[in-house]
Amino acid sequence: MEKHWVESIAPLIRQYGKRKHPLDYANRYQLVVMVILSAQDSDKHINEVAKDFFKSYPTMADLAKASLEDIQRLIGSVRNFGNKSNWLYKLAGTVGDDSKIPTTMAELTKLPGIGRKSANVIIRESGDVAEGIIVDLHVLRVAPRLGVAAGTKPEKVEKQLMEVFPASMWNEVGMSLSFLGRETCRPTNPKCPNCVMKTVCDYYNS
Repeated sequence: MEKHWVESIAPLIRQYGKRKHPLDYANRYQLVVMVILSAQDSDKHINEVAKDFFKSYPTMADLAKASLEDIQRLIGSVRNFGNKSNWLYKLAGTVGDDSKIPTTMAELTKLPGIGRKSANVIIRESGDVAEGIIVDLHVLRVAPRLGVAAGTKPEKVEKQLMEVFPASMWNEVGMSLSFLGRETCRPTNPKCPNCVMKTVCDYYNS
């Protein structure tokens, strides 16, 4: 059976398409910092760490005045904090001010600690024009299970998703698949009977 994914994913988009990312940010500066910190760590943990971090450095200009040691001290509990401290230190020195945070994929991915996935999250949450689709660990699991993409490499899965869905849907598709993975399509014991995608899902129907 041929699947018409644009129509098939509609229930999922209705459920999650407009939902805000689980990172509890208040502005674009906070979003960028928290996206960098959240790599290989949990959003819940980063939401906790961020409270003290942003009390100390409420703006990019404030962060640009921080020493590397100051940053390390505040994010010491974060996974891979050594690299992330360096990235934030360099990023603040490069960007300097909240108003100068880039808005495009090309410019965002030039910044330390920001790859395609992170840039896609920043673009989506900022309401900017999508240039790709968020492929996090959840999407990397969910998309092949559904059968909408194949493989284990984020870039490859993203490319396939971008070929299936029109650009107008990119911002919503990635985050919707991610929420499905967080809440229903879990790594072990997925809650298939509750899933709005089960009628078109290869994993469920095999």
